[in-house]
Amino acid sequence: MIRTRFAPSPTGYLHIGGVRTALFCWLFAKKSGGKFILRIDDTDQQRNVEQSLRPILDGLRWLGIDWDEGPEVGGPYAPYYQSQRLEQHRAAVERLLATGAAYHDYATPEELQAEREMAQREKRSFVYSRRFMAETAEQQARFEAEGRRPVVRLKMPREGKLVIDDLVRGQVEFDWAQEQDHVVQRTDGSCLYHLASVVDDHDLAITHVIRAEEHLSNTPRQVFIARSLGYELPEYAHLPYVAEPGSKNKLSKRKLAKYLKNRDFAQRFEHGRKIAQTVGLDTTPEAFNPVIVDFYRQVGYLPEAIINYLALLGWSLDDKTEHFTRQELLESFSLDRVIKSPASFDPAKLWAFQDRHMQQLPIEQKVAMVLPYLQKAQLVTAPPPSNVEPKLATILQAAGDRIKTAGDILEYDYFFLPDDRLHYDDKAFDKRIRKADAAGLLAKFKNQLAAAEPFDTETLEKLMHEFVASEGIKIGRIIHAVRVAATGRSIGLGLFDTLAILGKPSCLRRIDRALERL
Repeated sequence: MIRTRFAPSPTGYLHIGGVRTALFCWLFAKKSGGKFILRIDDTDQQRNVEQSLRPILDGLRWLGIDWDEGPEVGGPYAPYYQSQRLEQHRAAVERLLATGAAYHDYATPEELQAEREMAQREKRSFVYSRRFMAETAEQQARFEAEGRRPVVRLKMPREGKLVIDDLVRGQVEFDWAQEQDHVVQRTDGSCLYHLASVVDDHDLAITHVIRAEEHLSNTPRQVFIARSLGYELPEYAHLPYVAEPGSKNKLSKRKLAKYLKNRDFAQRFEHGRKIAQTVGLDTTPEAFNPVIVDFYRQVGYLPEAIINYLALLGWSLDDKTEHFTRQELLESFSLDRVIKSPASFDPAKLWAFQDRHMQQLPIEQKVAMVLPYLQKAQLVTAPPPSNVEPKLATILQAAGDRIKTAGDILEYDYFFLPDDRLHYDDKAFDKRIRKADAAGLLAKFKNQLAAAEPFDTETLEKLMHEFVASEGIKIGRIIHAVRVAATGRSIGLGLFDTLAILGKPSCLRRIDRALERL
C-alpha cells in the first residue's frame, strides 16, 4: 500500500508552499487507495512554538486535506511526533556507530573553522580531515581527558556516485566526495532532523517521500543513513519550489509588497484586513499574509478554490484545463505530470479562481458561509432567528457576483443593524442630502413609500419613476438621497432590492432619522 507523509515543523503558520506539498502527497496517496500520514517534525525544540501547531492542523482540516494517521487521529504507528521518538533515534545512532557508518567527533567549532579557512586559501572544496575522529574507546578516553565533548558524524563515502531515480526529476546523480560528514547527534545526545526523518519514515512505513526540491540536496545523507541501517529505500519525488509572482525567487512571507503590486489584489487585501478586524481576527503580519493559509481562511475564501489553484502550481493535466473539482483532481493527478521548473504563486490569480468558484456556489451554501461572519460581528445572534437565513438568501441573490468572499457580507451590515444604530458616511450624507437640498423631496417620497403596497422591488421602482415624473426632476435628485438615508452610504445593491429587503417600517424610520440629522 502506498503511504505518503507531510511532516511540517510547528514553527509558524501554514505556508502556501507547504500546503502545495501536502496536497500533492494527499492526492497521490488517495488516488491509489493509500494512506496519507501527518507527522510533526518537532526535533528542534528551541525553534518550535507549541501554539503554532494549531493553525497547521486547523488549516489542513479547513482545506479538506485530512490525514489517515497522525495527531488527534492516532494510528498503528504512533507516536506521530518526532520529539516522542527520541529512543528510536538514539538506538539508530548506536547502530550506525557499531557498523562504522558513523563516528564520535571531538573537534571544536574553532578547529573545524580553521580547516574550512585552510581549504579556502588552497582553493579546494572543504572536506573534514577526521583528525578528531574517535572510533575506539581508547581514542574517546584520550579526547575526553582534554575536556572535549563529542558529536556523532556520519562517515560518508569519499568516492563513487549515488544515483537515484526521482519520480519528478528522473535520474539524479551525486558525487559522494562532495558530501560532508554530517552531524546526526549533538553533544547533548539529541538527534538532528536528517537522522530522525529517515528513522521515522522507515518506522511509519512511508513508501513515497514527496517533498519540495530544497530537500533534494539532503537525499544523499538520508540514503546513506537508510542503507547503513538496512532499510528499504522509499521512492523519492522532489517537487518544484513555489516562487513569487512573476519571479523565480522562492515565495517568502517577508516580501508582502511584491504580492501587493497588483492594484486590484492590494485593494482586496486591505478590504480583507477590514473584515478580519471587524470580526476580531488576527491581522498581524505573521497570520495576515497572502502566503499564509490563515489569511484566506480569515477573509472567507473557499477551500475548493485554493485546492484547485494550488494543484496547478507545478502540475497540469493538459495545456488548457484549469478548473477542477476535488474529485476530478483525485482522478487526474499523477507525478509524471509534475514539472521541474519553479511554479509561480500569484495571489491575484488565486483571486480569480475564488471568484469563479464562489459564483458557482448554490445560495444555500453561500448562506452557510457568510452567516458566521455576521455572528462574529455581532450583527446576528447564534443561533440566528428564523427569518435571518431567508433574508440572507435574498441579499445574496440581489448581490450577485458582488460577494467574492464570505467576509464580503459585512459590506452589507446595514441590513442587520437596528435603525437607530445605522452609521452615516458623512461625505455621502453631505453630498447627497445636505448639499443637494434633498430634505423636501425625501419627506415627500417617504409619504409615497408609506402608502406603497406591496412593498416589493417592482412596485418601488414604479413608484420612484412616477414620483420623479410628478415632481419634474431628474432621478438623480432623489435616488441617491434615498439610498444614503436608508443605508448610510452612497453605493450598494440595487436600490429597490435594498428597500424591499429592509422592509417598509425600517425604511420609513431611517428616512425620518436622516431628516432629523439635518
